[in-house]
Amino acid sequence: MNDESHPTEPIDQAALIARLGALAHPARLRILEILARRGTCICGEIVEVVPLAQSTVSQHLKVLKEAGLVRGTIDGRKSCYCLDSAALEATRRALDRLLAGLVRAASANPEGRGER
Repeated sequence: MNDESHPTEPIDQAALIARLGALAHPARLRILEILARRGTCICGEIVEVVPLAQSTVSQHLKVLKEAGLVRGTIDGRKSCYCLDSAALEATRRALDRLLAGLVRAASANPEGRGER
């Protein structure tokens, strides 16, 4: 999909800010990569791959879930998480539109090109 497929879709700034904040941590990016590679994952399996304590991984998963980037279910003591592909795609489109608009604005403003 490209920007033209959703030209009038408004950018949900609150969701974008929350998702970008969640993405702005190396451990959370690593967790997302693990989930992408495995499809679904039990939290304990993530702890085996990421050199962090169980409680730290759980906190990072909570941030990712609250931002809407992952979905999770809890069955007794087991937690199973997976990527929310629709949320990831919506985030990509929103960021693409935002950055494209900023580039257009900067290009239209000769003083915004870093020239002094």
